[in-house]
Amino acid sequence: MELRDIEIFLALAEELHFGRTADRLLISSARVSQAIKQQERRIGAPLFERTSRRVALTPIGEQLREDLAAGYQRIQDGIERAAASARGLTGTLRLGTMDATLAEIPEILETFRTRHPDCEVRIREAHIGNPFGLLRAGEVDLQLVWLPVEEPDLTVGPIVLTEPLVLAVSARHEFAGRESVSLEDLAVGPVFGFDDSVPAYWAEAINPAQTPSGKPIPRGPVSSTAHETLTTIAAGLAISPVPLHAVKYFPRGDIAYIPIHDSPVLSWALIHRTAALSPLARAFTRAAEDTLAAAES
Repeated sequence: MELRDIEIFLALAEELHFGRTADRLLISSARVSQAIKQQERRIGAPLFERTSRRVALTPIGEQLREDLAAGYQRIQDGIERAAASARGLTGTLRLGTMDATLAEIPEILETFRTRHPDCEVRIREAHIGNPFGLLRAGEVDLQLVWLPVEEPDLTVGPIVLTEPLVLAVSARHEFAGRESVSLEDLAVGPVFGFDDSVPAYWAEAINPAQTPSGKPIPRGPVSSTAHETLTTIAAGLAISPVPLHAVKYFPRGDIAYIPIHDSPVLSWALIHRTAALSPLARAFTRAAEDTLAAAES
């Protein structure tokens, strides 16, 4: 199977529409149809179910997509690495971050800048009220966000930071003088709510709906930004688990940060749109992977 035929198959498997696939690859719909028919004759079975209303992968098509996708991506990465080495990368990497997380991975940023001194890094702030909006709008190439991320149009890359949670409360709160708290203590609430547009599973990683023993945790105000969160906590209107790095970067006299002794680990990863990974984004991801591997060795 020719590389172009693989590309046509994978694009159609994603678009499930011959016209959109043709437009995406800048070829004719007839060329797409011809390539798929040739592949089906070679394999000896239909890869797609076609009706006047829909196009869907057959089970054999699903299996072929799984088998080809990883190999195709490795080929593309290899070609891109060779081309980048030949020409040298230039341009602007647009990186989305939340609050001060980028300050926790300076070694990765330094590796990237050393390897690609002619590239600019432009930081955009993503807000918890719309965690994937900048990425989906194409306004950033990569985004640093806490896990899990289970969005079909987004791909999770390397985990670059792990940390526990601490409980942020008003300095006047009854918990403010404690040495530590447990997740069971969240039952006193209220913790922050999230807008309906925020995936519930993603919000759950920070503000669970119930304690480990099953007690419900009251929901309070909705927060969209880190600044709103801290201001609301300081006013005594809510409490909230927050990432440990908040203690370092957001010290406030009106907020107490208390260790949660049974805290889960919060993982932060680089994510990108599945359909679009720019050469600069690939280079930053490789810099992250290499930096992490060197730190572990």
